[in-house]
Amino acid sequence: QVQLVESGGGLVQPGGSLRLSCAASGIIFSVTAMGWYRQAPGKERELVAAITRVGSTNYAHSVKGRFTISRDNAKNTMYLQMNSLKPEDTAVYYCNADSPPTGYLPGGSWGQGTQVTVSS
Repeated sequence: QVQLVESGGGLVQPGGSLRLSCAASGIIFSVTAMGWYRQAPGKERELVAAITRVGSTNYAHSVKGRFTISRDNAKNTMYLQMNSLKPEDTAVYYCNADSPPTGYLPGGSWGQGTQVTVSS
């Protein structure tokens, strides 16, 4: 079965950085589109960034220029480098995979989420 395991969340001051990781198993990672989503309290889950199997990327307007999504197919792992963090980035961040494949995100597989808190 598909397993997506996020790590790297935590508490950081405004202006700081964090790197999230998503380790995937049970899928053919190299041909799977992946994405990061987040959900803040009282808000709907939203797309943060997505990456196709060939490495094309897409970002939410609110994080463009501050966040970078990447993938290492040899390690079956996706990353989200988050710089210049703001309090409004506080949320639970979820890893998502287009598995089973439909060609669209969000896909059918989710991780358990990792909390990111930006506060002084």
